[in-house]
Amino acid sequence: MAIKVIGAGFGRTGTLSIKAALEELGFSKCYHMVELLTHPSDVKFWEDASQGKPVNWDALFDGYQAIVDYPGYRYYSQLMQHYPDAKVLLSIRDADSWYESTLKTIYQAGPKGWKKLKMALSLPFSPKLRSLVRIFRMADKDVWVKDFQAKFEEKPYAIGIFNQHIEEVKRLVPPERLLVYQVKEGWEPLCHFLGVSVPPDKPFPHLNDRATFQQASKELY
Repeated sequence: MAIKVIGAGFGRTGTLSIKAALEELGFSKCYHMVELLTHPSDVKFWEDASQGKPVNWDALFDGYQAIVDYPGYRYYSQLMQHYPDAKVLLSIRDADSWYESTLKTIYQAGPKGWKKLKMALSLPFSPKLRSLVRIFRMADKDVWVKDFQAKFEEKPYAIGIFNQHIEEVKRLVPPERLLVYQVKEGWEPLCHFLGVSVPPDKPFPHLNDRATFQQASKELY
């Protein structure tokens, strides 16, 4: 099994909804940040990618046909080369709403207060917790330090990086392999791009709004 769809869009562009939609369309399973949090031992693959080391993508994606969200979007160009028949899905949304959503959700992800202390005290006894800590450290370094140069709270700068990424993907991905897509467009453009039928009488999934994300984050630790 090989990856058939590569998501190149930032988090908070409807990626969890897209994951559910792709799986409904038969591209199962779809790798997403939630998969990494469910299988935190995968972090070793992503740490290698972050450090520029070779990655055994086929081992990481065994059983998967698609990938969206962080960490995968950061490596869309490598994945395009490794999976030359895969199509690239660039999920976008209004830049201002993307920024506000990101600021209130993934930018603040991670344990806080007494939960952070409880997690620290449990680390010596839990390999899973140690892997989760590695994931959050990696995400902080990859996204907020490297990609946004520790200036995400400067809204014009952050939106500039968001738009720059979109233009980079458009420039690097051949038009015949690329769909620039917003989840509000629903099934039709996605299904047309992937060459599959629109599911009859099946509403397009809309998952992981801000309130849902915040509640899920609380339950993770």
